[in-house]
Amino acid sequence: MVFRESKRLRLVADFPSVQLDKDSSQTLVQIPPSPHCEVCVIVPVCNEAQTLVATLTALIHQVDLEGQILDPKHYEIILLANNCSDDSAAIARSFAGQHPDIALHVVEKTLPPTEAYIGRVRQILMDEAYRRLSSLGRIKGVIASTDGDSQVSPTWIAANLYEINCGADAVGGRIITEPTSRADLDPYARACFLREVGYRYLISELETYLDPDPYDSFPRHYQHYGASLAVTAEMYALAGGLPPVRTPEDVAFYRALLRVNARFRHSLLVRVVTSARQIGRTDVGLANQLSKWKEMGRQQQAFVVEPAAAIETRFIARRQLRLMWWCALNGYQPCYPSVTSLAEMLGISPQWLIEKLTQPYFFGKLFEQVEERQQEEQTWASRWKYVDIKQAIEDLRLRLESLRR
Repeated sequence: MVFRESKRLRLVADFPSVQLDKDSSQTLVQIPPSPHCEVCVIVPVCNEAQTLVATLTALIHQVDLEGQILDPKHYEIILLANNCSDDSAAIARSFAGQHPDIALHVVEKTLPPTEAYIGRVRQILMDEAYRRLSSLGRIKGVIASTDGDSQVSPTWIAANLYEINCGADAVGGRIITEPTSRADLDPYARACFLREVGYRYLISELETYLDPDPYDSFPRHYQHYGASLAVTAEMYALAGGLPPVRTPEDVAFYRALLRVNARFRHSLLVRVVTSARQIGRTDVGLANQLSKWKEMGRQQQAFVVEPAAAIETRFIARRQLRLMWWCALNGYQPCYPSVTSLAEMLGISPQWLIEKLTQPYFFGKLFEQVEERQQEEQTWASRWKYVDIKQAIEDLRLRLESLRR
């Protein structure tokens, strides 16, 4: 897998980084960052009065991986309370006053309806964090995102830094639902949630056998969501910043990172506990999905997912495509029969694939276009019908048993 890194360095060097707006009139925080600041933590908040103190308490009690207290000069927290109808902003300001040794910057805004959504709020915050780290010249400084209903682990900052020091450009933390709120879920919704967690974990393990990533080796998890998402300032700019989408903005950002071959680590060391509430702030996300599962239970609908055979085929084909892409970038013309065979496996037009292989893409961008083409041509979808999640889990387990041996 060495070829990935050497080519990545060449591509990054040739790729113009995006210059985000550094206009000081757009800044949220007027107080300059500490010259020692390495991590800028951002917290979007909208009506989180019930959980906010726990969120902030977790953030100020950070220790290193040996259990020693982190020097507060090395990180700061920017909290944006937007369009709140409760006491969230007042609670945050009071908390900041009680802990003057922590750089906790509380900003309150009422955004217009066209901007009052989590994707825009997180983008505003991450752009601000990028500006502040850039002002210190810290291209390897870390922008770390969490949420106002989540509590990070005591080593959250240290574990993110550890993964980035090991070579990652970005890190997704393991997000665990709070046990009490999970126990209160509708039984069918809880069963669906637990099965999906198992299904996604099995897929992650299968991926490490069939198309391994040296920077995201197993054991790992599958989450890359705003409750625990960290990225270097350098890679944030290269990816173009957080995409301007309403939601899910975190998934869109993950795709933007893959598009530029970012080294993304799904770390088990980085952990966050979040609420399993069923009333969310957006039309997607965990809360919305829990509500959908609850309704499915009422209507006695099965929870269906992509079958194990389709997932295995995708990983095998993706690895073959990566090798073919590498050869094409280095001047080796792929033979038509091999391209045709791979296109058949992917369910796309061979001619289209040949054309795309002649263009100088990051591999992440190429594979994203392949997936878009699969949706257009519909061959893949017609070939792989969804199955009950219990069947998919059983099939994945059977396949993994043979691979583990």
